[in-house]
Amino acid sequence: MKERRALTVHCTSPTKARFDRAATVMPGTAEVVAWYARLDQVQERATRYAMLMDDDERQRADRFRFPQDRERFILGHGLLREILGQHLHADPSSLRLERGEFGKPFLSGNPVHFNLSDTKDGLLVALAKQPLGADIETLQRSTDHSSVAEHYFTPNEVAGISAAKDGKRRFLELWTRKEAVLKACGVGLMDELHSLEVGNARNELFISHPDLVRMAAAEYHVSTFEVGTHHLVSLAAEEEFHVRFLEA
Repeated sequence: MKERRALTVHCTSPTKARFDRAATVMPGTAEVVAWYARLDQVQERATRYAMLMDDDERQRADRFRFPQDRERFILGHGLLREILGQHLHADPSSLRLERGEFGKPFLSGNPVHFNLSDTKDGLLVALAKQPLGADIETLQRSTDHSSVAEHYFTPNEVAGISAAKDGKRRFLELWTRKEAVLKACGVGLMDELHSLEVGNARNELFISHPDLVRMAAAEYHVSTFEVGTHHLVSLAAEEEFHVRFLEA
């Protein structure tokens, strides 16, 4: 019999992201600093960013079949290294990123927590003083959201998507929340998304997926934002936080 335990997920209604023009990269207490960029805004950095990556990242980039996917990987990982370098006052190319059990990167011996997410036309890098998860999705994505929701979402979430004025947008709001929570606990995308409910302001549930039971905190706080005109972003952490957005 699978072990079951309680998990509480607090979610805020989506709000419009407001950008801070300050250049400070250090996240404060109970704060997440999130850098956002459209891919077309940073494409000219691809050559420079490729030089920052280590051998493992270069090998991973070379495995992409399509050039646009390879470029997005380079831009995301180069941006992450650039931001971490600024935060740590270090050469970005000298940073040794290690990976957790399910591939979540971290800096050994360093208290900074970070997360990278990308979508076909956007990037997001987030830093905090506590474990966090971040996810970005494009509103331009073409997906059969009804079919995906039926397979991965709870009955209450499916009903909410069906009743929403814009079902696709509601689907993406919930999807980014789920991904952010799973990334915050270090599990990553799993096959039992339907066991994780994020459709209400306060979601009290029981989880049984072995990895989630083992690695998740007792509760998570999730904030969702509309960023620019084409992207939705969700950020998750164990303790309440506020978000400061910066343009990458």
